[in-house]
Amino acid sequence: MDEACGPGRPRPARFPAYIQGMKGLHLTADLYQCRCEAAWLADPARLRTWCEAAVATVGLEPIAQVFQALQPGGVNGTVLMTGAHVCLHTWPGEKAVTADVFVSQGDRDHAAQARELMLALVDRFQPEWTEQRSLDRGDEQ
Repeated sequence: MDEACGPGRPRPARFPAYIQGMKGLHLTADLYQCRCEAAWLADPARLRTWCEAAVATVGLEPIAQVFQALQPGGVNGTVLMTGAHVCLHTWPGEKAVTADVFVSQGDRDHAAQARELMLALVDRFQPEWTEQRSLDRGDEQ
């Protein structure tokens, strides 16, 4: 049974089974008991500058970003790239971070860059432990 269009409903014939632009890699990480300086969990400007540099370091090109401080603390942040993004949410009181990195693989495989970027994020926050997941996006069947 194809669950792509809902339980019990097959994919309509007019929908391609595989859309090249949807193929990509989506990495997520939940970071617990982060041992970094407290400012890395609370300062949106500091995180924005670092994230943009990390994106460029792995060979991706940032095209837009939004980072905002939250009340009573924490940061939401996103760096947008062509066909890709990195998102962060921090909780300073819990010393926790959620991070995700997505890269599409339209005309070039960026999986290695996504993994390198996620590794840099984890290293930046120095968690005691993480829960990480990897999801291949797009359906080739």
